[in-house]
Amino acid sequence: MTIFEFQTMICQLTGMDVANASMYDGSTAVPEAAMMAIRVTGRQKVLVARTVHPEYRDVMGTYAKNQGLPVQEFGYDADSGQIDWKDLEAKLDKQTACVIIQSPNFFGIVEDVKKAAELAHASGALLVFTFSEAVSLGILEPPRDADIVAGELQSFAISPSYGGPFAGIMAAKEKFIRQLPGRLVGQTTDTHGNRAFCLTLATREQHIRREKATSNICTNQALIALMATVYMELYGKAGLHELALQNLAKAHYLGSRVQPHFSGPYFNEFVAAGDGLSVEEISEELLARKIIGGLALKKFYPELSNTMLLCATEMTKRADMDALAETFNQ
Repeated sequence: MTIFEFQTMICQLTGMDVANASMYDGSTAVPEAAMMAIRVTGRQKVLVARTVHPEYRDVMGTYAKNQGLPVQEFGYDADSGQIDWKDLEAKLDKQTACVIIQSPNFFGIVEDVKKAAELAHASGALLVFTFSEAVSLGILEPPRDADIVAGELQSFAISPSYGGPFAGIMAAKEKFIRQLPGRLVGQTTDTHGNRAFCLTLATREQHIRREKATSNICTNQALIALMATVYMELYGKAGLHELALQNLAKAHYLGSRVQPHFSGPYFNEFVAAGDGLSVEEISEELLARKIIGGLALKKFYPELSNTMLLCATEMTKRADMDALAETFNQ
């Protein structure tokens, strides 16, 4: 029953028709979504935004390398931090199975999902929407224009635990239900007319013939998904909206003290550039104040060598944000 409830709430959260019984994590959910799009369209090429989480793109590359699939990346606008629409249009063609975008993207910037869907659909491709910040769906419009949604529920009170375990999700339009990897729990009645739940669809190799399998991914995170389910139950729709508003307000308070590098709208993360100090020096100064600094982006984006990804959530204190701003602006 809890898995059925999980699936139901994921559908409500994402605006999709059907969700599976969780995935391993967000980084594996994204390439599984791409493989699903390839099965649906019969095409081979995958386009992925450079603003998608770099580690998600790395896992996508591993999948693609071992299956001989062409994966191309399209860029972002240097001013807004959003998708470079001209670059996307130039790379879209009749061989494109799907376009993968993230919103809020890795820079924390909110993308135009509707426009991305229109461009993808105009060329016969599917739109795969991914997220790594699930709380954002408490305030942002659900990605109903997408065909497949894949993401990560770590921010639903799941401890980082040095890298996991986390809970991935995948949801889609109902017409693609038989191409969903993993498992699907359905509701029925037993011989006495009592409400019952059962494994309704299981499209992996352990359950059906190999040639009909959608994936050989064998692991989901049912325990972690249960934790996320309890979290969603406790907060409810209104509570999640309030939580998202708190994230938005605190991040924008910090953004009023530390100038964001990009002009695009952001949720609870944004990129900031070092001014008088390097990001390494800023991190050292912050550690001296017992504050862990943001993520230096040069590892993933060499062109953003002296920038840092900052985040403020409902847990962030104003005094800490003020101290961070003082360090940045000295």
